[in-house]
Amino acid sequence: MIDANDIPSSQLVLYADDGYDSHVVRLLLEEKQLAYYHSRLHSERPEDLADLNPYRSLPVLQQRDIALYEVNVIFEYLEERYHAHKLLPETPQDRAIIRQLAWRIQNDWLSLGRQLLTHPDSFNKAQAAKAKKQLSDSLVTLSPIFAHKSYFMADDFGWCDVLLAPLLWRLDEMDIALPNNLCRPLIDYQKRLFERSSFKASIK
Repeated sequence: MIDANDIPSSQLVLYADDGYDSHVVRLLLEEKQLAYYHSRLHSERPEDLADLNPYRSLPVLQQRDIALYEVNVIFEYLEERYHAHKLLPETPQDRAIIRQLAWRIQNDWLSLGRQLLTHPDSFNKAQAAKAKKQLSDSLVTLSPIFAHKSYFMADDFGWCDVLLAPLLWRLDEMDIALPNNLCRPLIDYQKRLFERSSFKASIK
């Protein structure tokens, strides 16, 4: 771990692994065009990670006087502190709508994705099969909504897209194949996300 006294007060430090949540925060930082030091951690978690996060989970985003370890809190902090490259709309009503859509993505899709991305040691095959069918069916059913806007329910890339891109990137890992004839709008949306320079930087 990095000594906090060695970190300039303005420096962002991301402790992350290769999991979904860490990917979301990397993409978020890239979209906000924020400079950060990336400390990539793997299966072995350093003991002093608990000094930053009592749950010892990743990711953790640190500045000298603060350490954040929940994806939504990290997003709100960066969105409020760094006003360039905003990922929420201008008006309170529109921001509330996007936050509610983001909550639905997390509640409906990401909850299923997390079951499928669980470590093999704690993998429940019956639950995973059910989650796979639910997530696959839902993506197929809702694919047409991606035909109306360039991004998720919006003309501009935003917070919902930050949440969705790392999930869609992991469809192969979850053994979910989108049928071309039924999911062309969603597949085209995926392509737009994956071609963004910020996304390419987030998977390096």
